Amino acid sequence: MDRIKRISTTVLEKYPDRFGPDFEKNKKALQEIAVTKSKVLRNRVAGYITSYLRKQKVQEKILEDDSDADIEIEDEISEEKETNNV
Repeated sequence: MDRIKRISTTVLEKYPDRFGPDFEKNKKALQEIAVTKSKVLRNRVAGYITSYLRKQKVQEKILEDDSDADIEIEDEISEEKETNNV
């Protein structure tokens, strides 16, 4: 596993509530939590965390939209069955 990914996942597992989709806030949180060897390393880890959380948020929204669409389809099917039975 890549060093940036490994560090990011470890930090996210330990402090999930400290991070969000904002790079600057993640950078500050990372500075408070971990001792990084360089500014570049800190920024790359903060960038990976930001990217990961944004992608996760988008995937959750897509899944939510899909489940809403499934419910609408099920409602339409049940209404269709009811009208055919009458």
